[in-house]
Amino acid sequence: MVTIRDVAREAGVSVATVSRALNGRTNVTKDTREAIEAAAKALNFVPHSGARSLTIRQTDTIGVILPDLFGEFFSEIIRGIDMIAHGAGKHLLLGNMHGSSHETTSAIRAMRGRVDGLLLMPPDSTAELLADHLDPGMPTVLLNAQAGESDIPFVAVDNYRGARAITEHLIACGRKRIVHIAGPKHNRDARERLRGFTDAMREKAGEKHPVVLPGDFTESAGREAAQLLLAGQVPADAVFAANDVMAVGLISVLDDAGVLIGRKMLVAGFDDIPLARHITPRLTTMQSNIAQLGSTAAMLLLRMLRGEPLGMAHGVVLSPTLAGRESTLGPDASGARTPTGSG
Repeated sequence: MVTIRDVAREAGVSVATVSRALNGRTNVTKDTREAIEAAAKALNFVPHSGARSLTIRQTDTIGVILPDLFGEFFSEIIRGIDMIAHGAGKHLLLGNMHGSSHETTSAIRAMRGRVDGLLLMPPDSTAELLADHLDPGMPTVLLNAQAGESDIPFVAVDNYRGARAITEHLIACGRKRIVHIAGPKHNRDARERLRGFTDAMREKAGEKHPVVLPGDFTESAGREAAQLLLAGQVPADAVFAANDVMAVGLISVLDDAGVLIGRKMLVAGFDDIPLARHITPRLTTMQSNIAQLGSTAAMLLLRMLRGEPLGMAHGVVLSPTLAGRESTLGPDASGARTPTGSG
């Protein structure tokens, strides 16, 4: 039996291009379409009617696969996606890979035939290992990741510049012993934030080997770091946590111990989850506008669903801004925001 792969080989194009041409998609050039139709005719290729109906039917549903669905970070992403999807008459189908790379492929397979397009955030913020599992005919946009050699559009936050900006802010506040609570080692966001911190400490504070404590983006990691500070094992007068959740955990323990946050100890986070604006003291953080991350990705996907051939060149990098609050500026903080890169 002649398959779509045989047609692709005969026409000298990819399977995805054959699929788009035979299903009447507009993002295929006239010459390519004619070459594919000629190859299909020469091989007597007859599309499987059942498979074809699954390919061309619309579900008016967008698949969203995230490393986790728990916590304000992910709920804000979903809120941003839903604002755009709802306005376009689309529904959302959520998938959770529980932060596990090996569960990612299962989540992707579960979406096939049930959604028109896919928004995907790989757990390690890279997509090199996903190329063989993504349906080439499925419009896909990556969140906080780039696909390496695969031509997939993406939306990401400039974590490196954001981390530099908030570290420089702590240095400008006169702090010398700044400690960083890192995120998971396999996570690209965490690695970029660590790189921004270490570069800023080396270039602006002359510190070649700043103290970095292990973390995993959870509140418990922040609490554990606080215990080390209280025990005197890690001398510090300021802490930059790689996300707000760890910063909140740190503050809760230090505050219970009577440490004056914003005076004796400065604390900063990253992301600006809603809780950051409501804890006491309010948390200084990098405002990456998480909902915008989701809404921007959803808008790119809708363009693809309308037939626009978007690729990596259409990727969007969002610049975070510094939201200075009481946790670093004391009780008289105005909550003013400054652009990324300011000190």
